Amino acid sequence: MISNSLRFQPGTPLTVGSFGDPTALLAALPGPVRSACDVVEIRLDLLVAEGFEPNRRLWSHLEGIPLLFTARRKEEGGALVSTAEQRGAWLASCLDDAAAVDIEVASLDEMAGIVKTLAEREIPLVASFHDFHGMPFREELTERLQTARNAGATVFKAAAKLHSPDELAALVNFQREDHGIAKALMGMGALAPVSRLMCAQYGSVLNYGYLGKTPTAPGQWSSARLKDAIAALARC
Repeated sequence: MISNSLRFQPGTPLTVGSFGDPTALLAALPGPVRSACDVVEIRLDLLVAEGFEPNRRLWSHLEGIPLLFTARRKEEGGALVSTAEQRGAWLASCLDDAAAVDIEVASLDEMAGIVKTLAEREIPLVASFHDFHGMPFREELTERLQTARNAGATVFKAAAKLHSPDELAALVNFQREDHGIAKALMGMGALAPVSRLMCAQYGSVLNYGYLGKTPTAPGQWSSARLKDAIAALARC
């Protein structure tokens, strides 16, 4: 049975394993996956881009593992051009198996219907923001976070391309602060690995790595290595 139980607690960083290709998802065994991560992200846009319609048979073998469903828009790293209506339909077909759902902050208004459904069904919403070019100004991050919080999101997720230690420090400091909503922040690029550990140390509730052989973001750890590293930090 798929697990719909997912709790976000301060001081308890969860490792998310994201499948970068459908082949790895279909071949995955629940035991090794469970060892490699706490939550599995199912990227519906990647499935559709490879010709698969979202269907329980693609993930039903991951028994007992909480599933986070994402239908990423092209502008923020999605695998194909899609409309908000299409992404909403993909997500709606998966809600019976969803422990959480990721929707971009930029899509919250146009996907208000599915956002309302998530609230009615008490499925946690992860409202996300991605900048593949650079670290956004603090004011932009704050504005996105406030939009997420006002929409009823459980978690605000942000990923940004980091070019310098100063940008890394800015990201980690934003993670450290109390904004009245759980946060999951991470860097991309050469500073991505260290950023993910530091943000996990300072309260990031969702920390993303990849399952299989294909990363889903620049500079991403494998989820197994990331989970082990976060656990080692907790023992220090």
